[in-house]
Amino acid sequence: MKNTFRKALVLVVGVAVTLIAGCGQKEPPNVKKSRLTASENIELKEQLKQSSREIERLNELHDEKITEQKNLLEKCQQEKETWKKKSQQNIRDQVKSVLDTVVEENAKLREENEKLKTQIKELQKEGEQGEDTEK
Repeated sequence: MKNTFRKALVLVVGVAVTLIAGCGQKEPPNVKKSRLTASENIELKEQLKQSSREIERLNELHDEKITEQKNLLEKCQQEKETWKKKSQQNIRDQVKSVLDTVVEENAKLREENEKLKTQIKELQKEGEQGEDTEK
């Protein structure tokens, strides 16, 4: 009898353990969904943080590029102004040299013109005197 009692006791304990293990607290479907949703939310929040960090990094890179391009544009505009001034000065220098030459030639031509006028007057006087003597 002791053997049968032991077998029965082992059987009862085995069934009890099986029932306790198998009959664990089952969660209703809403709790499982809530936990799954919470887990997904945590994962999505982490992805959002990573995306935000990446966007911020790209914005900083973009700002740096814009600043670099603005500096380059400013430098080019300054160079353009420098070349424009040099060009204007070069034109002034060339015009001045041509103008100086023209003014000098004009002065020579005036002198020559005055000499020729004087010679014409002298020739006219000689011509009038020659006519007077022939009469």
